[in-house]
Amino acid sequence: MNARTILAGTALAALTAVPALAETPIRCSHQLPPQHEVAKVVERWAAEVETLSNGELDVQIFGANALAKPEENIPSVAKGSFECAFSVNFQWGKTLPAMNVTLRPYAFSDPEIWRNWPGSEPAAFLEGLMEEKRLKNIAWLFQTRMSVFTSNDKPLIAPADFAGIKIRGLNPAFDTGLTAMGAATSSMPGSEVYQALSTGVIDAAITDVAAAHARKYYEVQDHMTVTPVISVFFNGYMNGAFYDGLTDAQKAALDEAGRKAAVWAVEDGLAAEQAAPGLLEAEGVTLHVATPEENEAMRAVMQPAFDAAFAEEGGEAGTELLKLVDGMVQ
Repeated sequence: MNARTILAGTALAALTAVPALAETPIRCSHQLPPQHEVAKVVERWAAEVETLSNGELDVQIFGANALAKPEENIPSVAKGSFECAFSVNFQWGKTLPAMNVTLRPYAFSDPEIWRNWPGSEPAAFLEGLMEEKRLKNIAWLFQTRMSVFTSNDKPLIAPADFAGIKIRGLNPAFDTGLTAMGAATSSMPGSEVYQALSTGVIDAAITDVAAAHARKYYEVQDHMTVTPVISVFFNGYMNGAFYDGLTDAQKAALDEAGRKAAVWAVEDGLAAEQAAPGLLEAEGVTLHVATPEENEAMRAVMQPAFDAAFAEEGGEAGTELLKLVDGMVQ
């Protein structure tokens, strides 16, 4: 074999040894069961990220607490245990209490607020706070503007109906509104509520209309009151250092997929809101849709209690955020 043949063979071997462009895996955790409408949006978002990145980003979704418990997602992503997660806003707790602004009772019921949320000043303000925690926001997913108070034997309609009731809470600021009506609260993720209701640990719960059906609360609660008491979102976030290490094209794919997912979430959330009451009634639930007068009676008790607690726990950030959202909720 002459030198030319050896060099050619070496060059061919070198060419065939070059690997295909490696995919960058993104492990992403959330707490939702697969049938939940937000979980379906997350799956759709993951597929869109892979498409827009031309397969460079391999998004691996771990739903239903398969990768971490709900309370572990935020700190785990911040320290890089995995790359990405989606959390409901009240789970930010003491880490970022300003995220609880949409739990202000009866203040965020207009769906136009959510259509305009991505790219808004309040959203940018919260994204800045997340970056201080070494996290990069990648999606805002509206979940619902309508909730249900679930109960047994009789509906929870007026503030007086809550006296002595043990009810699922959401976070300290929101829970002050429930305690102002005489209820005793116990905060827990949605995945634990069914068991708590079935065993009598709590008497009642608050959740969004679609989740009440998806999590089969109708098997353990026979009355539900539909009311626009809070607005809830899941937001997707990524480890800041991991995000910074991506290429500009990969970041652009994440940004575009996030914008699309925000639109899908609003559409799907409103559709689920319309469909879920009928599904609950079909399961035997006695459903009551609160009247404007009933909603106002609840707001008058709950909102002042929330405002005081939110201002105390949110500090300057909470006060500034409330100023930014004032124009969106009027």
